[in-house]
Formats: sequence, C-alpha cells, structure tokens
Amino acid sequence: MATGIARLLLNTATLACSLLLSGCSGLFFYPDRVVYLTPDRLNLSYRDVYLETGDGETLHGWWLPAATDTSLGTVYFLHGNAQNISSHILNVAWLPEAGYNVFLIDYRGYGQSTGDPDLAGALHDAETGLRWLTQNQRSAPLVLLGQSLGGAIGIALASEWSARGEQPPLDAVILDASFTGFRAIAREKLGEFWLTWPLQVPLSWTIPADYEGIDHIAGIAPTPVMIIHSRRDGIIPFHHGPQLYDAAGEPKQFLATDTPHAATFVVPEYRQAVTDFLASQPLQASRHQP
Repeated sequence: MATGIARLLLNTATLACSLLLSGCSGLFFYPDRVVYLTPDRLNLSYRDVYLETGDGETLHGWWLPAATDTSLGTVYFLHGNAQNISSHILNVAWLPEAGYNVFLIDYRGYGQSTGDPDLAGALHDAETGLRWLTQNQRSAPLVLLGQSLGGAIGIALASEWSARGEQPPLDAVILDASFTGFRAIAREKLGEFWLTWPLQVPLSWTIPADYEGIDHIAGIAPTPVMIIHSRRDGIIPFHHGPQLYDAAGEPKQFLATDTPHAATFVVPEYRQAVTDFLASQPLQASRHQP
C-alpha cells in the first residue's frame, strides 16, 4: 500500500515538473505524424505547400482550390490541438464545393512540419501561413477560420494583423469551439482532476498572459467576427463562446450549435449559416491593395 501511494505521489510530482518545465504546453499540443486522409480521397484537387519559418522550421500545408468556376474567396484554416491536418480536413472539405479556396497548415511538430510544438512557435507558424497566403493567393475576400486551439491562435493573429494595419486586411474571422484564454482553459482543465487541482493556479501562471483571447478579441474589429459554440461541447465548455462574443467588437454574430466538440460542419444547417454570414459581409475593396 505504501509503495502504491509513493508511486502515485512520484507520478504526480513528475507530471507537475513536466508541466512547469514546458510552460503547460502539454495541455495544448497533441500532435502526431500519421496520415489519416488526403484531399484526393475526398475528390478534392490540392497541392502540397512547404513554408520556411524565420527560425528555421519547415511547415507543411495544403492548398485546396475552389471547385467552382469563380472563387468566392479564400479561407485560411487553423486546426485544433490533436493529430494534424489530415485528421482535420473534413472540417473544411465542404468549402471548395461551396466556392471557396482553402489553405490549411500544420503547426511545427504536426504532420510533415518539422520541430516541436509550443505556444510561441504555433503563433509564429500561423502568421507565416497567413503571410504566404496574402503574398501568393490574392483571392478576396480573405477569411480566417480557427477551430478550438486554432481559434485561440486565430484571435491573437487577427487582432495583431488588424492593429498593425497589415495588407490585405482580413474580411471575416470565424471562431469555432474556441476558448477565452490559454491561462483560463489551463486552469479549468487542471481543476477537473484531483491530482492537479492544487496546481491549477501556479501552473497556469507558467503560461504567458500575452495571448488571452478575451483580452484581444475586440482588437479584431472592424473585421466581422462569427463565434460558434456548441451547448454540448464536452471539451471546451459552452460559457467560453458567449464570453468571447460579449468581449468582441461589432460587427459580430453568435451561433449556438448542438454537436460534440469541433463537429460543427458535419451538420449542413451550420455550414449554411457560415456561408450566409460570409455572403452578408460586403467586401471593402478599398481596404485591399491592388
């Protein structure tokens, strides 16, 4: 019995030390390099894209052209925290048929991208992908779609993009199943498990406070924002969606859904709500450089 308790305490201490040393990165990043699905198996045209980051990593992405004669715009997709783009592609595979180009990348350490994942690196990678997109594929409107972790990264990226007056500007931001902040969700998740409950405050403080979405989402304005959250989300509790919506600037829209976490686009009704939102946002051509 004493040996079992000692082992349990040792494992808990090891977990705590690991989280402290990694800045709680283990709570956010669960990458793998398995190829689950490729676009051609979904009858989608695509090409591989490889990007070099400023700190020497190579990122892999897929460019999916619209399957219609005329493109309605381009969607830049930032995926959630597990696996890689080959497991998340179904979330955007419907967009080419709806008339949108799609660009999706893997953060460092995911799929074919090199390196090891961490928060600062993922934020840098998301901006690297957006810069490539704006320099190489200028089909407007330009939409950022972030899901779960990708939504939190997307808030930081979109607010900085707007604050710096980057060109071209984003025409819309869609956040699906995201959370109010990295510290906030880390504290919640650590508080759910009795072994880590006493550590929720000290461990959450190892996460930089610079990227809490609820503090930055207002900075995306005047770019329109659509926030989507499911009342049945078992991973990111529903309250995160309304809190982000309340903090966002106008124009904004909230869509309450009824699916498991990050399963929004399985439902045609929710796909239609997104395309209706995009169609209702006039392209401010004067904000785009020729």
